[in-house]
Amino acid sequence: MRKCWQYLINGLIACYIITVYSSCTNLKHVPYFTDIPDSTKEKMVKDAPYSDPVIIPDDILSITVLTIDPTTSAPVNQISVVPVVASNTSSSGPTQMVSGWLVDHDGNISLQMIGSVHVAGLTSFQAKELVKSRAEKYFKDPDVQLRFANFQITVIGEVAHPSTFVVPSEKVSILDAIGMAGDLTIYGRRENVMVIRENNGKKELYRLNLNNSDLFKSPYFYLKQNDVVYVEPNRSKAIQADAEQTRIITIAASILTGALLYLRISSK
Repeated sequence: MRKCWQYLINGLIACYIITVYSSCTNLKHVPYFTDIPDSTKEKMVKDAPYSDPVIIPDDILSITVLTIDPTTSAPVNQISVVPVVASNTSSSGPTQMVSGWLVDHDGNISLQMIGSVHVAGLTSFQAKELVKSRAEKYFKDPDVQLRFANFQITVIGEVAHPSTFVVPSEKVSILDAIGMAGDLTIYGRRENVMVIRENNGKKELYRLNLNNSDLFKSPYFYLKQNDVVYVEPNRSKAIQADAEQTRIITIAASILTGALLYLRISSK
């Protein structure tokens, strides 16, 4: 009888440990940049390399040609409306309408009066100067404004608000993206955040560690248009999501508890 009691007690302890462990998160991985000293010290971190994004086919550009007489440049500024998929993760996703000029598969845009301009491979500043040089053939002292109209990034996984975000600025960091998505949940793996980037028709996969300040040195710290940020769930989330395992543990604990109470009553 004593051995039976011991087995039951050990079983209850094991069930309790498994249940508690499965519901806990390792808090040492929750804060960002844990390698930076406390506020009494300073740590200088080198800036991450940054290069202006270049225009690629299927980008949409917002272009405005300003002249002394707005009526003369009005035909050039007739905005085109382009339907685009709201998320680059699925070709069947919802569409939205974006105003601007679509860069075709050959890397060209077609402007009224000015004609076809090859902009693929150029930064927005370089494309602006090129369009301006073309516009000077038709207008006196034109001023050209050019920027990306569909510079978007997608954040999915263990964040508060996973979504695709269209941003007005070309200089967007991984931290900006996480902030727009409402930060990581408690179940997000901060040491293993993935950036998915398409480069010359191929997918690049790179993992970033938000717990380490070396993040600021990474060439993936600043995002490019159409990048996808994926936050992987940690082990606690995976265990919690396994409802079947949780039910089995609960049922087993209940059975052992009932058996223990029965043996205690029977032994009196």
